Amino acid sequence: MTLTLYNTLTRRQEPFETVEPGKVKMYYCGVTVYDYCHLGHARACIVWDVVRRYLQFIGYEVRYIQNFTDIDDKILNRAFVEHSSMEAVADRFIKAYFEDMARLGIKEADEYPRATHTMNGIQRLIHELENKGFAYPSDGDVYYAVRQFAEYGKLSGRKLEDMQAGKSDRVNVEDPEYQKKKDPFDFALWKAAKPGEPAWESPWGAGRPGWHIECSAMVRDRLGDTIDIHAGGADLIFPHHENEIAQSEAVTGKPLARYWLHNGMVKVDGEKMSKSLGNFITIRELLDRGVDPMAVRLFVLTAQYRTPIDFTDEAIAAATNGWHTIKEGLLFGQQYGEKLGWDLGIGNIPIPKSQYPVANPYIERFQETVNNDFNFPGGLTVLFELAKELRRKGNILVHEGKTETSPEELQQQWQTLVTLAGVLGLEAEIEAETDKNDGLNDAEIEAKIQQRQEARQAKNFAESDRIRDELQAQGITLIDSRDGTRWHRN
Repeated sequence: MTLTLYNTLTRRQEPFETVEPGKVKMYYCGVTVYDYCHLGHARACIVWDVVRRYLQFIGYEVRYIQNFTDIDDKILNRAFVEHSSMEAVADRFIKAYFEDMARLGIKEADEYPRATHTMNGIQRLIHELENKGFAYPSDGDVYYAVRQFAEYGKLSGRKLEDMQAGKSDRVNVEDPEYQKKKDPFDFALWKAAKPGEPAWESPWGAGRPGWHIECSAMVRDRLGDTIDIHAGGADLIFPHHENEIAQSEAVTGKPLARYWLHNGMVKVDGEKMSKSLGNFITIRELLDRGVDPMAVRLFVLTAQYRTPIDFTDEAIAAATNGWHTIKEGLLFGQQYGEKLGWDLGIGNIPIPKSQYPVANPYIERFQETVNNDFNFPGGLTVLFELAKELRRKGNILVHEGKTETSPEELQQQWQTLVTLAGVLGLEAEIEAETDKNDGLNDAEIEAKIQQRQEARQAKNFAESDRIRDELQAQGITLIDSRDGTRWHRN
């Protein structure tokens, strides 16, 4: 059961082999902190959070780095509008980021480097590029000479000669920045200071870094010359990740990353999400509407991570229903564990696969499925199977007092569900959920059944049918037998 991943760089699925056996160095291009995070950020952060969790589950030691772009034109524009500062805007939205991610159950990265805290590394990398002939200064700016890097375009599949056609129609030759470049394809590594903007001293004069060089420097400073996984949204393949490769590999002569992984984009009702269309949804707006964060995670994980995903009311409703099913299974131990004589002290935390005491067919099937390019939708099938089986056994326990399945086997099934759900970051709020019931509680259901029984004895079959239909509408099925009436939640 070898883990294989689709590598954007090679355009094929490949066995996963790390630079250092048993260890993974992983970098995710994080957010530019000028606004609240939206559904696209939610998808990316959930996907790479689960990838990290899964790698840890199958035994890897993972060092996971996620950056913040905290200097950018959008940040500066917001600061200007708000009569604030770049630092104040960045700090505010970094704080908001952590609030939103905590609500979604995202584990914090091992480190969150910021561009403004990596200025020495950025300048050092630009200086090395200049010394090697890949960069040149021009009136306070520094540009990367794209044509000097022979492999430019290998990630995106774009060729300079193809991009050249039509580019002249889009270039404003009067643009001062264009006039500073030796070639239209060259991009900025360092930008000369503008009046009123933050600036740092450098060998080329006061200024600030370009966007692409920031990530190259942060990867190198925190993880070294070659990492195992470089992740991000598909919209970053070109030019951002293409330019990272050109910058980093021109200096080191080594691959920047062994595997380039990219998640698909989020649409809303079939259209690209944008403020102009009025379908721009932030994470906090969605969760403040009452959508369960775990339903959001489930919605994201029901699609293959590389494909686009469409956010609709129907899709989130389906994810909410699916989460209710898994949640019932996760709460099985709290509801029935004491009755079954379990030791719950060891039952409600995920267990790494390497620590599982015996071969487990559910875990083996889960891993075999997910090992195929992080097939989390296939892995969810195993969770639903376990959850539905535990729900069925719970209904039998309620109405018959025991099941044919031994308490030990039931505990293993429940622990397996808890473990696999933990890999996907799906966790039930035990205290809140045990005190809460969606609809009627058990005592109210039994009272309704008693009313129905009295109606039947009085030959008031219309009332009997009404009560049965009322319960059915609330997801409760009645089963009449010679021994009385049993019920279960659908």
